[in-house]
Formats: sequence, C-alpha cells, structure tokens
Amino acid sequence: MTFSCHGIGISASYSIAIGKVHRLERDQPTIRPRQIRSDETGNEISRFCDAIIRSRSDLLAVREQLPASTASDIVDFINTHLLMMEDQALTQAVEDIIKRDLFSAEWALQLRHNELIKVFDEMEDPYLRTRKDDLDHVVTRIQKHLLQVEDTSTDQNMEGKVIVARDLSPSDTILMRQQGICAFITEYGSPMSHTAILARSLNIPAIVGIKASTKLLHEGETIVVDGLYGIATASPEQRQLDQFKQRLQEERGKEQTLKALSKIPSVSTDGQPFELMANIELPEDIETALKNNATAIGLYRTEFLYMNRQTPPAEEEHFNAYAEIIENLDGLPLTIRTLDLGADKPVDNQHHDNCNPALGMRAIRLCLKETELFKTQLRAIIRASALGPVRLMIPMLTTVREIDQSRKLISDIQQELKVEGIAYDADMPVGGMIEVPSAALDAHNFARKLDFLSIGTNDLIQYTLAIDRVDEELNYLYDPLHPAVIRLIRISIEAAHAYNIPISMCGEMAGDPQLAGLLAGLGLREFSMQPNSLLKTKQALLATDFGQLTIQADKIFRALENGHHESFSDNILKMLH
Repeated sequence: MTFSCHGIGISASYSIAIGKVHRLERDQPTIRPRQIRSDETGNEISRFCDAIIRSRSDLLAVREQLPASTASDIVDFINTHLLMMEDQALTQAVEDIIKRDLFSAEWALQLRHNELIKVFDEMEDPYLRTRKDDLDHVVTRIQKHLLQVEDTSTDQNMEGKVIVARDLSPSDTILMRQQGICAFITEYGSPMSHTAILARSLNIPAIVGIKASTKLLHEGETIVVDGLYGIATASPEQRQLDQFKQRLQEERGKEQTLKALSKIPSVSTDGQPFELMANIELPEDIETALKNNATAIGLYRTEFLYMNRQTPPAEEEHFNAYAEIIENLDGLPLTIRTLDLGADKPVDNQHHDNCNPALGMRAIRLCLKETELFKTQLRAIIRASALGPVRLMIPMLTTVREIDQSRKLISDIQQELKVEGIAYDADMPVGGMIEVPSAALDAHNFARKLDFLSIGTNDLIQYTLAIDRVDEELNYLYDPLHPAVIRLIRISIEAAHAYNIPISMCGEMAGDPQLAGLLAGLGLREFSMQPNSLLKTKQALLATDFGQLTIQADKIFRALENGHHESFSDNILKMLH
C-alpha cells in the first residue's frame, strides 16, 4: 500500500533518491551501576583506556579510507570525534570517578556523559548545541568496546539502499555512503543537526525528523526520498514512480548546467550585479568555495580556535590561522567574525552563571566583559589586515553602546600597533551582525556607526519567533517567511542603503535558491552561504529580474500594511514561482 510520511528535507545535487529500505535497528547498550573494589581501579582504568584506543582506531580507519576529494565537513566530523576522545574533560574525569567513587568504567563514563550533556544543552549557539550528538556517538562507541558489543551493521552491501534509522553516527554514515547508499531517513534531527549537515556534505538526499519511521517502513520495500519537500513515499504506484524517475533524470541534466555556471558573471536578467560569498570554518573549506567561484569569504567563524582546550589561543595562534586563510584566498576579501561563544563554554577558565544562556553572556557581551580575551583576538585580526583585504565583523550586537565600546578597543589597539611599528590596514572595515530584533529595528543607528552590516537569519528567526531552531518539537514554528522576520530583514536592508554601506546575509536563507528571489526583491545584493550552495543560488538569481521582484515585494508589503496578514506567505510563494 502506498503512503507518504513527512519530515525535514535535505537536498543534494539531486533532491530525489529511489531505493530499497534497509532498517538499521540498534539497541543502545544498557549501562547499570556497578561498584568495584579499591584494588580493581587500575584494571578498570586500563579497560577504559583500551576502549578509547580501539575507538580511535575505528575512526582513524574510516578517515584513512576517505578519498582526497572528500568535503572538509566530513573530515571535520571524524576529527571532532577523535579530539573528543583525547579531551581531558572526558577522559580524566572518567578516571577520577573510577578512583574516587569506585564505579566500573562503563558507569563512570555514563555519569560523565550525563554531566557533559547538561553543559551542551545550556549552550546558546544552536550549532554548538547540536554537537552533543557527537558526544553521544563518541560515548556509545567507547561503551560498545567496553561491553565488547560487536557492530556488524555496516558490514553488508548497501548499494542502492535507503537507510532508515533512529539516528546515524558520522562514521557509520560515511562508511555506508562509500558502500553505495542513495539516501537516508532518521527519526531524529533538525535542519542544524549533524545528520543534516552530513547529508549536505556527502551530497545525498535525506529526510530527518520522521517519527517512528523505523516502525512504519518495512525492510526491502521500494521508497522514494524527496529531499526538496521532505516527503518519503513508500511502495509508490508505477505512475508515481515514473514521475519521480523523470524528475531525477531532469535533475541530473541540471547538475551539468550548474558546473558551467561557475565562470558566468553574476548578473540578473535586468542587468543588476550580485555577489556570492562563502561561509567557512576551517582552511580546508576554501577549496570548495573557490571551486564554486565564491568572490569572497563573507563569514569566517573563529570558534574552532577555542574548542577542545583549557586555555584560550594566544595572539600568534590567532594570527597564524588568519594568515593561512588570507594566503589561500590569493587576494579575495575575508570577513572574520569575532568570537561567538558563550560563558557556558568557558574559554579562559572564567564562568558566568546564566539562568538562560541563550539570552545571557555570549558573543560580544562576553568579549566586552572579558576584554583581555577580546583584545588578543582583535590584535591578531588587525595585524592580519596588513596581509590582504580583511573585514572585522562583530556578532550578536544589541546596542549602539556595544559598537562604540568595540570601536574604542579597535582604535586603541591600532594606536598600540602603530607605536610598536607593526603593520596593519588603517582602513580595515568594521561591521556588525543583525541577529536580534532590537538590532534590526535600530539598524539605521547601527548603519551610522559601522562600515557594513550582515544579517544572521539563523538567530534572527529564532529570537523573533521565540523558538529554539534545534528543538525537533518546534520545527513547525520555524518559518523564514513569517511576516515579522521579513519585515526585520527589509528594515535592515533599507537602513544599509540609506547610509550607503554594504549589507549581506550569511544565514541559511541566503543559500536557499527558493528564497533568493525574495531577498533580491527586498534589495539584497550580497549573499554568503555554505560553499556547496553557491551554484544553485547563482542559477536562481541569474534567471531573476530584480526590478520586477522589487515591485512585487512592495505590493506584498502594502497589502500587509492594509491588514492582509493571512495571505502574506502565499503571496511571497506566488512571487517566487
């Protein structure tokens, strides 16, 4: 019997996959409290260390099998898991519990896992909060070695299979992709979850967040995964199957067209130029960005420099990291975002208690309180500006006072460097991110004080709608087309235009080809996104008449002002098709 189930779709080069269901059903290892004698602690610690060695060997074997062309995101997942297995916050703490409380290695690991999960749950940054999935997978792998549980789930031929599972670890997903899976469906996941990120990096369609999919879908039945619309169709009728196959064939033809777009000038049908930039986190990400013809790096996240360590990076470590990026860009502009972590992830052994970390001491708020931490990074960025075109971008701005304080610190550091005889670009642009409603509503005052603006839609949407975008139960409320969100975006763009400063967008919306026309109609001309989204977005914008879309957007907003709220999203969707 044909039926469909819905979740969150993840598109790849092809949004459609047709295959046979393979259910991956795994029982989590059952861990129970077990006391040991004091003379057994040495043996338990040895067992724990051996389990870590075996777990690391598993991951190193996966990493060694990766081809040189593997996307950097995939390698990053493996490296993150390897680093977690070396982190004293995990390993030393477990050994301490074994010695202090006389618990078995399994139970000590479980207790430490529970403690760390609480820390991740309190993180305000949605991306970092999803990294608790990585911790889960690392701990599960170690536990299986402690319990001597053999995992044979990836030992079989996966060619043409659609994997259906509660969740997937990065290493298993990578192995199964190499074995030929064509798509996967998971019960858990959100747009920012590691499974969603992996699907994009591995370039396979996927649907996450289909509850009870392991019970609804049967082993071996034909299934169509539509990553564009987030629909899985089980046992499709022949007529439906033929339609899906036709769409898949059309998409394969479009992929070749996309590759040819990389050298075509970025100009709309009515002759208006636009700019496509890339968001990156590591130097390895640059290769994909340049291959897809990014004209600049619109967002360089620097948080990785602070991760998996007890003390913050020194100025030279910052400087060397930025210098490497600048050298690889060979003259293309680089926008460096200053630290965007919160006090729940202490980077200098400081800790600030927050009732709600998402609304507490984070990003620029933390930096202006811990000024020595901030000044170290600012000095390195300002020094790096002498090596190539660099812009400095401040995240999570809420008030003009924060801009003034940041500008004062930057000016003071420039004077220090001048006295020290150290080169820097005195005209380095300083910009800020529009991520909270107050910043958008006060964007005109921000634009007076800054050299450029960048809209971070991921946070802007969740703060405007008062939702957590990685909370699976609230996915239905996460709406980029909500009238309030679109109003705030428009206000921000108009403010930048009024003061004749550049404005870009670096959230997920910027890399959504279906929304590109709307953003162009609102006046946006600079889009920064994940490197793999560049060509699809370019294709959408090349076929767009910006002038006509501007007229249509104005009409939609006039209708909204006249009280036609209920048709707002529908009118936008009509405008885009």
